[in-house]
Amino acid sequence: MPRETIQIPRRIESLSILPYEGELDTELEPKIPDNDLRRLYKTMLSSRKFDERCLLLQRIGKIGTYGPTKGQEAASLGPMYAIGNDDWFVPSFRETAAMLWRGWPMSKILLWWGGNEIGASPPEGVNDLPICVPVASQCQYAMGIAWGCKLRQDGAVCVAFVGDGGTSEGDFHEALNFAAVYQAPLVMVVQNNQWAISIPRERQTRSKTIAQKAIAYGMDGFQVDGNDILAMIVATQEAVEKARNGGGPTLIEAQTYRLGMHTTADDPTKYRSEEEVKKWEPRDPLPRFRKYLKSKKLLDDKVEKVIEEEIDGLLEQAIAEYDQYEKDPYYMFKGMYAEMTPALRRQMAELREYVEGGESSEKPRGSYSRVL
Repeated sequence: MPRETIQIPRRIESLSILPYEGELDTELEPKIPDNDLRRLYKTMLSSRKFDERCLLLQRIGKIGTYGPTKGQEAASLGPMYAIGNDDWFVPSFRETAAMLWRGWPMSKILLWWGGNEIGASPPEGVNDLPICVPVASQCQYAMGIAWGCKLRQDGAVCVAFVGDGGTSEGDFHEALNFAAVYQAPLVMVVQNNQWAISIPRERQTRSKTIAQKAIAYGMDGFQVDGNDILAMIVATQEAVEKARNGGGPTLIEAQTYRLGMHTTADDPTKYRSEEEVKKWEPRDPLPRFRKYLKSKKLLDDKVEKVIEEEIDGLLEQAIAEYDQYEKDPYYMFKGMYAEMTPALRRQMAELREYVEGGESSEKPRGSYSRVL
């Protein structure tokens, strides 16, 4: 038998429209209404300001450990512009801009980071899942949702997000394999921010790109400039249209960068250089998009000041609403089941006795053992 090269009938493309240096590619530039462009910018700026405020809130103990999104706003927001409310959105935990676009109130996102389960309830009118921290586990949920959409033949598409570190988890690969085999309408967006906590991208895979992993599963792949919101919109629109018309899943690698720390429990200076961060700063999606809007006469200093004042007002309102919620340390026991089990009652009683330093009405008679 002769030795031949196997031809793989799949394509991997790279895409950039709004470069941080050079000229706009007008042939690829999407036709987006002016009002939508302004709204996209306001959402990106809202996400950035929310991010900055959350860092302050965490430092003064008002919320728990927080994962910043600075520098990754375009990677999550662009795909949201390409889907409707009937489509599904499955986030990881750096998709604040996407959540704001989908109608999540800032106060509800704050509640999630503050440990209140009310923050995990999506707003009415959209098919969204809450923030998911266990790495890559959301990939399985998204695959199941996409398969369900196909079985119901409702025309809906599922867009899910995962980080580059998540591509080393089995959940990611199982989800893509299943979605490809059953041609489920899934668009998997990998936010390749170059670092999985302290592990660099080159330690995650020997592949030249993450996008090329799509070939192994028999689907198309895109490597997109994830800091270019126009490119993210165009790539996702194409993938969504293909999925909606029965063409199966697509893998999108959004090339972006985590300008901040992994979380507020992390010190990135221990494992990456300041020179590397400085190299990526000019690629920041927010000033790139601002420059684009100014070139189209859709943004000036006066308009930007009005937008910033509106966002600042929304932030203050969100924090005030967050502060009004009762901080119930026992909610973690009450929210597990419709009716608390005896074991949970014992644990809650033990915590109450520890916190309040007195006898608890929940404490059972006699001695009890610690139930973990």
